[in-house]
Amino acid sequence: MPELIFPGPEGRLEGRYHPQPGKPDAPIAIILHPHPQYGGTMNNRVVYNLHYAFHNMGFTVMRFNFRGVGRSQGEFDQGVGELSDAASALDYLQAMNPNSKHCWVAGFSFGAWIGMQLLMRRPEITGFISVAPPANMYDFSFLAPCPSSGLIINGTADRVAPPKDTHTLVGKLREQKGITITHEEIEGADHFFRDDEQHMKPMISNVQGYVRRRLTESTR
Repeated sequence: MPELIFPGPEGRLEGRYHPQPGKPDAPIAIILHPHPQYGGTMNNRVVYNLHYAFHNMGFTVMRFNFRGVGRSQGEFDQGVGELSDAASALDYLQAMNPNSKHCWVAGFSFGAWIGMQLLMRRPEITGFISVAPPANMYDFSFLAPCPSSGLIINGTADRVAPPKDTHTLVGKLREQKGITITHEEIEGADHFFRDDEQHMKPMISNVQGYVRRRLTESTR
């Protein structure tokens, strides 16, 4: 999978790009990593597994390091600059895949918050995956209205982003018309889905089941 250096708002950004050979119209997905100041990078286990989950479903996929992480230039910007980084990454991915008809964004924790903001800016995003969105730490009220349907998934034993806050967020989003918010919980999983067999695999399986279902619906 080729390493990628592409231009961002504050200098170069480092990414990983995984195309579908011979499929210029493959759907595209961008994967966003957790909080840079708490060790979040594009090689986080959840992000890595989401990346391959999408690729295995026929997507051309890209993940990248926010500014100041790894070989990406710049420094942490409280989410404001990181949203600009995500927009630049999506621009780059779209420029490389002009024939793609479907565009998805998936994010984990802090990346889920950035992904939901990207959703508001980019009407071409057809679906989203939010893994363990930190609704207790960040304000998600900008999702008014939420522009596309998606999956919110979290663990029942998450102490970083407690389930009750996720339930509140899902409840608010479900009041909106014209979109469908699917909510899944992985029994016993913590914020990081540490146990591969018990937590990570069921989470990824849920994501793949959801995305496959949506792709089938949208081709009708």
